[in-house]
Amino acid sequence: MEHLAGRLAAIPGVVAVTLGGSRARGTARADSDWDFGLYYRGSIDPADVRSLGWPGEITGPGGWGPVVNGGAWLTVEGQRVDLCYRDLDEVLTCVADAERGEFSIHALATFVAGIPSYVVVGELAVGKQLAGVLPRPQFPAALAAAAPPRWRQLRDMGLATAGAHAGRGDAVATVGNLAVATLSEAQARMAEQRQWALNEKGIVEGAGLG
Repeated sequence: MEHLAGRLAAIPGVVAVTLGGSRARGTARADSDWDFGLYYRGSIDPADVRSLGWPGEITGPGGWGPVVNGGAWLTVEGQRVDLCYRDLDEVLTCVADAERGEFSIHALATFVAGIPSYVVVGELAVGKQLAGVLPRPQFPAALAAAAPPRWRQLRDMGLATAGAHAGRGDAVATVGNLAVATLSEAQARMAEQRQWALNEKGIVEGAGLG
């Protein structure tokens, strides 16, 4: 699938293309999908993505929510391919923020405990660059110091709220808040270890909380 990079780089507005996810980390299974980051400046028109002729669901910028932006779920040559839009100017702002230990956590359906803005910084760090030139940031010392206390505040609030719901016999809200607390502690530990957590898959075990 890496041969697609040239066609993706030719989309108007795109200045760089990366391969991300398990394919970039070398941990992919045979059925793993292919994640391509489309770094653009200005804007990207979903009609230009649609004109590539691959079937699937295509959104415009912002269609998937904060940080993750938007993209497409496609089938290409029988393979599942995800295209992830990344506004390069916004990403570079997140890089500068992370170097100062500054970040935000946003509510997003695919992240139980919230998605930190530094996810896009980690994508630059671990992604395989296929077209264009992008920075390759390290995990900033300031972020390793600032992130754990923020995550542990969420952990403590989750535990306290879980206790309150348990006292009322609300099993769903109890379990939900326990999940937030556990994932928040996992995020804190990953940051302390200067490991990029690009999503919540496997971070509980990776943080030693399994």
